Amino acid sequence: MGLVSSSALIPHPSLTIIGAGPGGYEAALVAANQGSEVTIVERDGIGGSAVLTDVVPSKTLIAAADGRRRVMKSTSLGIELDSNAVFSNLNEVDQRIIQLASEQSEDIRHKLQKAGVRIVIGQARFREPRVLEVETISGKTETITSDAVLIATGASPRELPTAQPDGERIFNWKQLYRLRELPEHMIVVGSGVTGAEFASAYNLLGAKVSLVSSRDQVLPNEDPDAARVLENVFIENGVNVVSRTRANAVTRTEHGVAVELSTGEVLEGSHCLLAVGGIPNTQHLGLDEVGVATTESGHIRVDAVSRTSVEGIYAAGDCTGRLALASVAAMQGRIAVNHLIGDEVKPFNPFRVSSNIFTSPEIATVGVAAQQADRTKYQYDEVILDLTTNPRAKMMNVEHGFVKLFARKGSNSVVGGIVVAPRASELIYPISLAVAKRLQVDDLANTFTVYPSLSGSLAEAARLLHVRSSDLNPVPEDV
Repeated sequence: MGLVSSSALIPHPSLTIIGAGPGGYEAALVAANQGSEVTIVERDGIGGSAVLTDVVPSKTLIAAADGRRRVMKSTSLGIELDSNAVFSNLNEVDQRIIQLASEQSEDIRHKLQKAGVRIVIGQARFREPRVLEVETISGKTETITSDAVLIATGASPRELPTAQPDGERIFNWKQLYRLRELPEHMIVVGSGVTGAEFASAYNLLGAKVSLVSSRDQVLPNEDPDAARVLENVFIENGVNVVSRTRANAVTRTEHGVAVELSTGEVLEGSHCLLAVGGIPNTQHLGLDEVGVATTESGHIRVDAVSRTSVEGIYAAGDCTGRLALASVAAMQGRIAVNHLIGDEVKPFNPFRVSSNIFTSPEIATVGVAAQQADRTKYQYDEVILDLTTNPRAKMMNVEHGFVKLFARKGSNSVVGGIVVAPRASELIYPISLAVAKRLQVDDLANTFTVYPSLSGSLAEAARLLHVRSSDLNPVPEDV
């Protein structure tokens, strides 16, 4: 693909953004604050699926599940409960989820309006590279012309022809939040990040859970040590992990669902969640007509500064096929605006992306991951430190988790890390900072940590990777 450079700089270029998710609204705020005239076209709701049906709702559900987990585990800390049963009121949980998602959407709308961003609710389609035709919610057609366009339309759940969601017993990940009662037996199809997170959440809320995985282990694309810990936790908690098999079909029964597996076995449950990936929302934008290049999967091809194959058209987020993270979408959107307005641009670098899987325990990663690293390209040392040796972890009754650090041979700079622990999403930050700033392990090791703290294990792991300075920088023989 021939990705093109931007046109001659315009002092305050006007920008139209298709999609009000993280990639869209973050870009809109940056552009508006820099003096550009910005219009956002959104067909569903401000915040996109990340706020309304995906990230915010799922993590709110997970927070409720973690609350129950902490109560159930409190007996091991000497806290006595009047009853051994702690019930989940899923109706109230889901109402809170919907309320929080709505409030977050309104917060974003307020920020956009305060910044002077014009919001149009409707479906956009390209007529020309910088001309959009929008079918508004009122049924009118509006033509919007601007100096540049940013596509940030996200993705939708992938569906199987033999397993169609109905929103009652068979769900995709957008349909789960109007349940009145906790599922008696939730069958989750797909053991990637989404499937693992929901399996963990419903298990901790008190439902019986079966997890169908086509691979040898859950989280097949993640660090094997981390995946092994999570699978062991699942099994300890009673999750029925069905490995090395696929779901051929899902059908309704009189009182629930039947999942036909590739082994010939049939799993019966009360509900089924399909977590089998996503497809980009690029089908009805008229990309072919204006020459925007896409992949076979329909994702928009972009370069490291979010440019597409057409000058003046950028793209960000899940529709580009990069890492499907809200933080990545937001970063791509900001990069696109900075490139458009001629500000300093730091190209997108997936190596520096920190990510988190919100299971229990959480799994956070950044930089080199053990199963992805090519040791012919990345010559590195690694160390893994079990959290059961951490005094704070013992006090908190943390039973599973570890810290893993990677350091490049020769320079001893930090090139990656993995944290499996409660709140790993918070603990990964110092490692992410070390990777971004190319710090050495000694920079981590020699920085004070609170005692006792889980972060103390980060410094301890760094100390285990220490290399004497004389070995890093040999003294010349004539000195």
